[in-house]
Amino acid sequence: MQTDHIADPSDGTTQHPVRPALFRGWRNRCPRCGQGKLLKGYLQVAPSCPVCKLDYSHHRADDGPAYITILLVGHLMAPLLHFVFVKWRPDPLVLFTIFAVGCVALSLYLLPRLKGTIVAFQWARQMGGFGHASD
Repeated sequence: MQTDHIADPSDGTTQHPVRPALFRGWRNRCPRCGQGKLLKGYLQVAPSCPVCKLDYSHHRADDGPAYITILLVGHLMAPLLHFVFVKWRPDPLVLFTIFAVGCVALSLYLLPRLKGTIVAFQWARQMGGFGHASD
């Protein structure tokens, strides 16, 4: 179990390294130990880490992962759609089918990863109740 803490002398709290926490959250792992599962199921956050017992109930991801997913998918697929249409001029039904499947697939791939990343960021920056939890 790895517990990295950085003391913040200004207010007496400890902060956790953000980059490793984000990487662990992206991989659906506990932001503190990196071993326990963060999500149980597709998008539901587990109550706590089965390995280090970090309480996840303080997270407030809410609609953030969905907004970021829409932003990323839109900014990736819209220019690609324009490029494909201008370059090859495929039949509109073919173009719609390919890009609809692509948008759905990319959204389903990104959504749980971004949720894990947001929960991990909240833990690393001690946002919400994570700052008051003893870890």
